[in-house]
Order: sequence, then structure tokens, then C-alpha cells
Amino acid sequence: MASESKQFDVVVIGGGPGGYAAALYAAAAGLSVALIERDKVGGTCLHRGCIPAKEFLETAHVLRTIQHGSAFGFTTSTPTVDFAVSQNRKNDVVDQLHKGLSGLLKGRKIDVLDGTGLLDANNSVVVLDGADAGTTLTGKNVILASGSVPRTLPGFDVDGEVILTSDEFLALSELPSSAAVIGGGAIGCEFASMLSDMGSNVTIVEGLPSILAGCDTEVASVVQRSFKKRGIDIVTNAKVTGHTPGQTGTTLHLDGVDDVQVDMVIVSVGRRPRTEGLLGEATGVELDERGFVVADEYMRTAAPNVFAVGDVVAGTPQLAHVGFAEAIVAIKTILGEATVPVNYDRVPWAIYTNPEVAFCGLTEAAAKERGYNVVVKKDPFAGNGRARIIGDTEGVVKIIAEKNADGTAGQLLGVHMAGPWVTEQLGAGYFAVNWEATASEAAALIQPHPSLSETFGETLLALAGRGLHVG
Repeated sequence: MASESKQFDVVVIGGGPGGYAAALYAAAAGLSVALIERDKVGGTCLHRGCIPAKEFLETAHVLRTIQHGSAFGFTTSTPTVDFAVSQNRKNDVVDQLHKGLSGLLKGRKIDVLDGTGLLDANNSVVVLDGADAGTTLTGKNVILASGSVPRTLPGFDVDGEVILTSDEFLALSELPSSAAVIGGGAIGCEFASMLSDMGSNVTIVEGLPSILAGCDTEVASVVQRSFKKRGIDIVTNAKVTGHTPGQTGTTLHLDGVDDVQVDMVIVSVGRRPRTEGLLGEATGVELDERGFVVADEYMRTAAPNVFAVGDVVAGTPQLAHVGFAEAIVAIKTILGEATVPVNYDRVPWAIYTNPEVAFCGLTEAAAKERGYNVVVKKDPFAGNGRARIIGDTEGVVKIIAEKNADGTAGQLLGVHMAGPWVTEQLGAGYFAVNWEATASEAAALIQPHPSLSETFGETLLALAGRGLHVG
């Protein structure tokens, strides 16, 4: 294909969630589409992120279930984990999903090219390397979806054995006996939770005053208390100054805090955009000071007919499902269809720690900062019948609503949860917040009994003024 030059309605650079969603949605609308991917379609999420991480977290969940089997009458010896088996299972899950996605792209007649795509002037896209190196495509519209990669720290050269990012960590076949996780955000806390459940001694090092910054403080506190109860050391307001490798592992140095000796350091300090080699000269696409692509609410860049979606976009949550939503906005804009831009304040978040966290909308603090008078209600899972049945009662549901002039609860502003399977429960709260339901409107909807979702329903009833089991 090296000499081929072909025109498409849409050329997509990057085959991660934002890129392949854009390609699939465009093809479903009858547009001709080319997708350029340097590695494997599915991107970080499928191969080195969401899916692999959650498979390992599910391994930890299965181990916890076995360990607590005696409470249900099961007699078992102390379980052991062969992590290499879990790694093989993860690879099988990823491979099956990858084959399914590849087949879907083929079925939609999307041209998938192997290599790194470079946007040049006049919507010309050149494939720089890979099997299709030298191919030039022209897109009536071009979508930049090149994604992101883990950030690193100065002095912490990633070697895949002692110093790792999420990429290397998710490829391990054996877990360390001790580890330090630099960064107490969602990814760092997921890794710390899984490692602790699997028997590793874990220290989280976070530069901010609390882990899970951005979560409602009471929800973050539930996780922090659980972590400490399980023996996870949490060092906050900490500055990492370096490390000294030893014969095995390394010694982590912190400013004003005792050194931490560990077998492994996992650097989880966010992700940077993959924009190196993405843009030629005079494309007109604007990058911000951190290298992210600047796009408007319809995902349009400063260059005509060039859009950007997913992790590469400036100022938006780096979430796969946000990439999906942005892709749909971009394609609908290309088609000239009416579309509603993504409301980033109200996107759903899911963090798969033990206990899980899920939320959408404004936190209590953010609502107050924006000038809202608020009504807040919360209900613990301790009183939930299903939570008692499954033996997992740690957590809380907290709902924030705007206060009406008469003091009653009006429109829902945020739903925040920590506890058992809350990542599967957020849907109702997400719909309620995004449809701008009032507390009384949402409270009128029935929750099945016995279910974990009853805690959400009970909290709504209390918020509306007349709770059954909670005041």
C-alpha cells in the first residue's frame, strides 16, 4: 500500500476508544472511514489499562471471597494465588475482546492501516511507519485520537522490574512482596488495593492532602479508612525526592518523611498526551502548554474539519467512556446533525478499589463553591439487607441537591457512592442527575428488594423529606 493515495470522508488517527468509536459511528452513518493505529486497535484501555487492570482487581475479589468462605459454611485451606494464571486469563480476555473489535471494524468496511499517522496540511494524513508506511490519505474530515501515555518522574527511569508505570505493572507475572505507589489517584489506588488484597505490603505516596482528589471528601474518607484498616500505609502531603536502588528493590526518599524500602515502585502520576509526531507544519491545530490538543465543545480544533477526541484533548477527563461520547459528538457534528456536547461535570466515574467508588455530578464542596445552597443526605450500606447477605457493608451513598427557597431539596446536583458494586449501581444516579430530576421525582422511582440499589433509593427518600429507614 506504500504508493496508495485515497480519499475518505473520515480519517481517524488512533485506534483507542475515542478513535474506534468515531470510526464505527461514522461507518454506521454511511461514511467512508480509514483508521490508522500504530499498535493494536483497542488502545491503552483494552491492552494496557481498563480491561487488564479490572481483570486483576477481579482476581483480588475472588481471593477475598474464598478467604471469607467460612462465614458461609465453607471449609477451605488457606488459598494461594498463582498470579501467572491470572495474567494468562487477562491475556485471554483481552485477546477475545480485540478479535471482536477487529471483526466489528472489518464488518463495517473500515480500512484499518498499521502505523503512526501524521496530520499534514490540507487534511493530508501520512502513515510514517509500520506495515503501511508511506501511505498517504486525504480526509474530508480528520479525527485526532492518538491517546495518552503514562507520565514518569525525573530520576525514576522505568526498567520494568523495580520502577514501573501502569504499562509494565499490568504485564507482571509475579507480584512483589512490597511496593510503593507514587500517586493516590484512581489508578494508583486501584493498584494499591489489588496489591494489598493479594498479600503485598503497600505504601501510597500522595503529594496532596488526601488520596482520590476530586472525589467527594466523605467518599474518599471511606476508602482511606478501609485502606488503613487493611494495613496500607498512606503518606500524604509528600514530596518524592528520589530513590536509591539496592541489591533488591530500592529505597524511596521523601522530603521530611522517613525513607520507604520496597521491592517495587509504581509511578502513577497521571498521563501525558501522545502528540509527538502527530502534527506536521502548518496544520492549524493548536496545542496547549502541556501538549494536549485544544478543541471546542463540538470537538472541533482550530483547523477546519479537524476534530480531536479522547485522552489527547485538553481539559477533559481521561476516561474511555468520555472518549466514546466525544466521538459521537464529533461525527454528529460532521454529519450536520443536532448534537448535545458532553457535560463534563456530569460524566460517570468508576473506581474499582475495594471498596469501589462511583460518582457523577458535583461534590458537596464544588456545589458550594459554585454558589449553590445545598441539601445533603447520606445513608450507609450497613443497613442494607443485600449488603448484609453478601457480607460487604462498608460504604455510603451521598446525594447533593439544590436547596429550594422553602428549604426542601430540588434538582439533584451530584450522586456519590463508596461500597459494594457501586460501579454497577451508578446508572440510576447518572440518569437522575443528567435528566435534572428533583429529589422528589427521583425518590418516586422504586428500587427492587433486596438489592444494593435500595440504599440509593432510601437516600433519595430522605432527601425528599420522608425517609423510611434513614432520617
